[in-house]
Amino acid sequence: MTDAHVVILHATPGADAGPLTKAVAAARAALAERHRERFTHAGATSVRILAGPPDDVVFGARVRLIARGLGRGGLVVLGSGAVPLLRGADASGFLAVAARDERVALANNRYSADILAVARASEVLGGLPDLATDNAIPRWLAEKAGVDVSDLRRRWRLGVDIDSPMDLVLLGPGFARHLEHRDREVVEARLEAVRAIASDPRAELLVAGRTSAAALGWLERAAAARTRAFVEERGLRTSLPGQRPPASVLGLLLERDGPGSLGTHLARLADAALVDSRVLLAHRLGSDEAGWPSAEDRFASDLLLPERIADPWLRELTAAIADAPIPVVLGGHTLVGPGLRLALRRRP
Repeated sequence: MTDAHVVILHATPGADAGPLTKAVAAARAALAERHRERFTHAGATSVRILAGPPDDVVFGARVRLIARGLGRGGLVVLGSGAVPLLRGADASGFLAVAARDERVALANNRYSADILAVARASEVLGGLPDLATDNAIPRWLAEKAGVDVSDLRRRWRLGVDIDSPMDLVLLGPGFARHLEHRDREVVEARLEAVRAIASDPRAELLVAGRTSAAALGWLERAAAARTRAFVEERGLRTSLPGQRPPASVLGLLLERDGPGSLGTHLARLADAALVDSRVLLAHRLGSDEAGWPSAEDRFASDLLLPERIADPWLRELTAAIADAPIPVVLGGHTLVGPGLRLALRRRP
């Protein structure tokens, strides 16, 4: 066994960041401190929170720099918004893998990693390419570095991530407190309406976006309503150069009829809907978030606050959902994936 070090990466918002962006950052900062305490208690050799504003250092290069100088020690690396439902036993498991003296790794999900433990990190990660995000590292480790990669994707709790204010709402009062009540009351009421539909055996619930067979299997068992699903763009953040660009069935309808038509289309398909709006943005603008509307605009869309959105297309889409004849909630991967259990009020 060797040393096991933990590094938690936290991006601080710029001075010009909007209030929703600052609220999400505050929630992540609080979670980072909780993770620091949990990993320290679990026996980590060291735990560091590396905080600072976004810069030009790509994720792969940052991880190489962190791993350098660890000797034969291992590394657990995660973002400040990762795995908010992590338990002490989970932390101990990641540390145990990082402390092994062999080429092994453990991720919460090898196809889209938010937390990763790598044994002999300096040796293994020395050749890591300049990957843009953490999501693709397990794939590189397994396919290029010859590392035995395991994952915990069967533990749905470890798939939840804080990427937006919607995720704070799904996680409940302890996280949602970072948002002003007036900013979340509309979407909280909409979630209650979706839950009522999900409990009605005469109704139908639509889930659209980066959902999974496991999430849909749970939904079929837990919800009384019938389920309709559009499973699209799984692996959006882990796609490699040369792969087909993002595309969406709903996105094609919006190309034809405009963003203001989304509520009408959804109402023809179901009695309530949970929609991964990032898939719609990727269909329209590509997978690189740098070309999307600002984080503040996306966050306001999740909370169904169209009057606070600067981007005309996203504002029109959000207004259409706010006025839709059925209850619709917008969000990201968590909403339609592991967060389905939270959206429909199953607490971890």
